[in-house]
Amino acid sequence: MHDDSDIAVGGPPNAQSPPSADGVRAQVERLLASPDFDVPARARKFLRYIIEETLAGRADRIKGYSVGLEVFGRDPDFDAQSDPVVRIEAGRLRRALERYYLSAGLSDPVVITIPKGAYVPHFAVQTPLPMDPSAPAAQPVADATGLVPSARPWLLGLGIGAAAMAAALAGFAQWGRPFGGEQPVYQRSASLPPGGATLIVMPFVDLGEPPAAKIYADGLTEEVLSQLARFKEITVLGRETSRSLPPDADAVRIHRDLGVRYVLEGSVRAASNRLRVTSRLLDAGMGTVLWSRSYDDDMRVRDLLTIQDSVARQVATAVAQPYGIIHRADETRTGSRAPDDLEAYHCTLRFYAYRAGLSEEGHADTRTCLEWAVARHPGYATAWAMLSILYLDEDRFAFNPRTGAAAPSQRALDAARRAIRLDPENVRALQALMMALFFAQQPAEALAIGERALALNPNDTELLGEFGSRVGLAGDWKRGSELLEQALARNPGHSGFYSGTLALHAYMQRNYARARILIRQAGQEKFPLYHLVASVIHAQLGSQSEAAEARDRFLQMRPTLFEHWDEEIAKRNFRPEDAAHLAEGARKAGFPLPARTAAEAALQASPSQH
Repeated sequence: MHDDSDIAVGGPPNAQSPPSADGVRAQVERLLASPDFDVPARARKFLRYIIEETLAGRADRIKGYSVGLEVFGRDPDFDAQSDPVVRIEAGRLRRALERYYLSAGLSDPVVITIPKGAYVPHFAVQTPLPMDPSAPAAQPVADATGLVPSARPWLLGLGIGAAAMAAALAGFAQWGRPFGGEQPVYQRSASLPPGGATLIVMPFVDLGEPPAAKIYADGLTEEVLSQLARFKEITVLGRETSRSLPPDADAVRIHRDLGVRYVLEGSVRAASNRLRVTSRLLDAGMGTVLWSRSYDDDMRVRDLLTIQDSVARQVATAVAQPYGIIHRADETRTGSRAPDDLEAYHCTLRFYAYRAGLSEEGHADTRTCLEWAVARHPGYATAWAMLSILYLDEDRFAFNPRTGAAAPSQRALDAARRAIRLDPENVRALQALMMALFFAQQPAEALAIGERALALNPNDTELLGEFGSRVGLAGDWKRGSELLEQALARNPGHSGFYSGTLALHAYMQRNYARARILIRQAGQEKFPLYHLVASVIHAQLGSQSEAAEARDRFLQMRPTLFEHWDEEIAKRNFRPEDAAHLAEGARKAGFPLPARTAAEAALQASPSQH
């Protein structure tokens, strides 16, 4: 016989006794009476139903189908897979409970949660805060783990994993000894690269009233650090150094004592159901603000960890991505004639300037600069990776090819592999190896490397654009376009490259009208292949004068390409049907193609064509 006077259903391990059925029911009434538990009537009915079914020992009956019938009045032929009402309301209820326990429910005796992926509630006792009789208003006291005891069970119940928990709780530790004084508590790092971009992340400050929001501010600091660490072109000081700094530390003093060039700081404010995160980047040497942005979110729509991840990614991408805030600030700072200790780093900045314009003149200067940089610093993985891409451009774009040297494709592979040996998780090195393998006609291996690089840093727009191009050329034009669209959305300042490549993707998907819009947006007149793509697009749309103008510009810049058409197509790994489609447009534009290309011959010989 079931006795519901003492219920333990799910929940994290807890040394305390589980809440009683009466305690759970009292908590439900407390929830429903609170103005901070803001949900519609059917969500309240949903909550009562799953609570009572669980307390009655019928938790195994709480399925999408039964909830649809008994809570939402669906017909017996209700299909929980095609009708998402239960999933939607469960998500809304789950978020409402999370918000409540971060504000009004901080001291409630019982915590009710609904784990993701199920509808059965979990119950846990929330330990009252220890009180000091001599203090009229004691504050929460952290235990040896750094966690306020009452917070532990309900945070686990909200589904926060061990890694996220560690990040969220790190801020409860003391930030370290007082900042400043005759002997600072930190020292300049001996390993900071000379002239390179160096950054420290200040602890995000909690400006809100709910005490639990402090956990979010600390967790956000940790997540921003993790996201920034993915960008190898900058050096981010470690967590321990960041934690040693109080929130009001002076940027100029940090620059003097630590030698860092940039300081990222931010704040978090929670009020009602709104959350605002403000972040800004400072030039530490000058104490000036280079960039500032606010992010607003609604905690009724998205849970806190989702918001935290989204904001951290946006901050890291804006600040550290290629062509981003730090890159542009460093480019301005170094100018065209960098001091001796910045010259090697300046070569990597020139790489991004070259990539933005893709001109033969920029290629020659950047290649020379990077070759000097790796000769001076042979352990500089990023410079080797960039040099690999410059070598590859000798081959694929016919930019400044060298006579008497090893083949550019082999030099590109050698430089990329050297970069990988120096730093196996350097995204720029992985990008270079992906590109070199792709043009060595090893597309499967290349795309596998690209997937690995994307997993390491999905925020890197330079990688996104190049990987999207490779994915499209290998035949998946739809996914390639999606990756390029992501890069364009995150980095509109580099829109020329993305728009030009997207124009080719649209052409291959036979969306010629969109392709024309995109190629006109690209504006890469110094880049030969821009004119080839423009010409075939105009030709397919019947715009013969525009097609002829672009054709003539291309032939002036690359007069011999059509003598090696099949070779050029093969090294880019076009599928035969895609290569034939490109040849069709090129013939309409009046280019001197062979009478029958290798791709067209292969298609005609294919059994599927007969």
